[in-house]
Amino acid sequence: MINAIHTENAPFARFPDGTEPPLSQAVRVDGLVFTSGQGPLDPATNAIPDDFAAQARQVLHNLVAVFVAAGSRKDLIVKCTCYLGDRRDFATFNRVYQEFFADSPVLPARTTVVAQLVREGVRVEIDGVAAVDRSER
Repeated sequence: MINAIHTENAPFARFPDGTEPPLSQAVRVDGLVFTSGQGPLDPATNAIPDDFAAQARQVLHNLVAVFVAAGSRKDLIVKCTCYLGDRRDFATFNRVYQEFFADSPVLPARTTVVAQLVREGVRVEIDGVAAVDRSER
């Protein structure tokens, strides 16, 4: 069975004209969760931090919030695809990523791509795959 996941603990992206994109925050199927790209929008304030490191941390927190809503958790993330708007942010991103996952037994597999990101002011976006917690299956 395939289930769409939605949580108020992570922002749901909107296009600049205010319309919603045709996607789910995540989809859960067969013990795995696949997220859509998560951006740096703070779900409490709807603000995007100016600082790149703060954006990267917010994206990672948003990603985990979606995984938790789907019955997973941070240490069950197995793959992240990371999109940076500027390759000069790569070293800072590596530092933030490693700090964020410092308590995880294994760092998730990762692909990092430099790309033009859709939303103005967004410098990083991440999507991922995680296993569902066995107690949630």
